Amino acid sequence: MKQIELFKVLSNETRLNILQWLKEPEKHFPEQQAHLPKEVSIEGGVCVGDIQEKARASQSTVSHYLNMMQKAGLLESVRYGQWTYYRRNEETILQLAEFLKTEI
Repeated sequence: MKQIELFKVLSNETRLNILQWLKEPEKHFPEQQAHLPKEVSIEGGVCVGDIQEKARASQSTVSHYLNMMQKAGLLESVRYGQWTYYRRNEETILQLAEFLKTEI
C-alpha cells in the first residue's frame, strides 16, 4: 500500500465524497442498477453515469477521479456491456485505517 498515493487521492472533496457514497450505495444510488438485466448482480457496484450525476461533474472529470481511485487501490471495477460499475476495495480501506491507527 502506497500511503502517499492514497492520501493524494483522498485530498479532493469530490473523490472523498465518492468513497463515502460507495460505502452505502443503496442509500446514495437507489436506482444504481437500472441498466442491468435482472439476472446480473454487481454487488455494491455503481455505474459511472450515476456517480457522475451525483457528483455534478463532467464525465471526463469523474472518469479521471475513478481511475485515480482504482489505481490507488481504493476502488474495484466491473464492466458489463457498455457500463462500468465501481465499488470500494474494502481490503485497501482497512489497511489504510490500520496504518492510521498504528503508525500515525
